[in-house]
Amino acid sequence: MENKQDNKNQLQIQLRPEVADGKYSNLAMIGHGPNEFLMDFIFAAPGMPQAPVVSRIIMSPENAKQLLFALQDNISKYEKVFGEIKPRNAKNPNNN
Repeated sequence: MENKQDNKNQLQIQLRPEVADGKYSNLAMIGHGPNEFLMDFIFAAPGMPQAPVVSRIIMSPENAKQLLFALQDNISKYEKVFGEIKPRNAKNPNNN
């Protein structure tokens, strides 16, 4: 039998239809002040002179660090299944 108190403390996540489609981003710029981190997610199209910010996320430093940990965990799990993610612009140390 579940504890009723546990059910009260569960956060119900809501995904609105206008957000559910998501936004594609292939570039991110991150800045910070003493109380927050700002992350601008950008779509840069080849040959286009301008790149629009498609979303801006503002987080507390503590939440930004939790995001870092969550990304590290998810990337580790991804690489165990699909192999190492190799950045396209990384230089191969064997082919100087």
